[in-house]
Amino acid sequence: MIAIDAHLDLAYNAARGRDIRLPAAQLPADGTDIATVGLPDLRRGQVGLVCATIFADPYNEHYPQGYKTQEEAQVIAWNQMQYYLQLFKERQLDLVTSSNELPAEDFQLTESSPVPAIVLMEGADPILSPDEAITWWNLGVRAVGLAWRQTAYAGGTFCPGPLTEAGRKLVPVLDRLGFIHDASHLAEESFWDLMDLSGGPVMASHSNCREFVDTDRQISDDMIRAIARRGGVIGINFFYKFLIAPEFHGKRRANLGDVVRHMDHICQITGSDKHVAIGTDMDGGLGRNEIPQEITTAADLPKVGDALRNAGYDDAATARIMRGNWLRFFGEHLPA
Repeated sequence: MIAIDAHLDLAYNAARGRDIRLPAAQLPADGTDIATVGLPDLRRGQVGLVCATIFADPYNEHYPQGYKTQEEAQVIAWNQMQYYLQLFKERQLDLVTSSNELPAEDFQLTESSPVPAIVLMEGADPILSPDEAITWWNLGVRAVGLAWRQTAYAGGTFCPGPLTEAGRKLVPVLDRLGFIHDASHLAEESFWDLMDLSGGPVMASHSNCREFVDTDRQISDDMIRAIARRGGVIGINFFYKFLIAPEFHGKRRANLGDVVRHMDHICQITGSDKHVAIGTDMDGGLGRNEIPQEITTAADLPKVGDALRNAGYDDAATARIMRGNWLRFFGEHLPA
């Protein structure tokens, strides 16, 4: 059974000195940020499709190399896109830009297979104006999240607020070109603005349930229902602070039972197992000790399927959550 992971910051990790062509065990740690994702690990775990992100980190005291202006964000994003283009050329990754390039449900990775990848821009600041969106489309980007924190286009995590005037101009252009909207990190007001303004496809590549972790980084039940009504899918994030409530931080590790609890909540409130999947964000500034304790590297993702079965999900439902829901969503919304 292949798995699909809708959020991995592969190029971001390469930019900070990790050669993702290597197994995670051979990649350098950054303090407590112990690597969990290398391409060999994805292949061993039969992770047959990923969303590979372009992520420009805004400047802050902990990340002085981050961007201060949109022009600087664009340079960072361009360099990351060039890295992906090199991996496509080397046949380490396989660029997926259309529905007919998606893997089949019985697809199997070998030790040398390129890993299929959809490119997702996390935070839209690298797009300096609506006219530039087509440039990123032509390069192969197929999904865009308007925010990470505050951007020129939207309020984001810890930065409440609506879509900006620039955001209201960008959204229709993204829709016309066929981009998928990623609602993860959108501030709630910006989320509802997007849902009102856009008729395009919406997913949340790496978001968890506010019901269990009450911060604006998670999504509310109403937001979950709204995504489901659009036929969207929500990928569960593996970061422990998004899986377990703050009162348990430092007292216990997160585990796959916590992952399944978030998955099951989405199934219960939408009345369906067709709107939840995986979006781990592993190595997205978090390390091995900050993800479910059963997971050492991406090679362990099949254990999510075991946890679902142990929780009472049958083989068909497990297959939908592991891969089928993302395959259906991308099959419907990538260009033919």
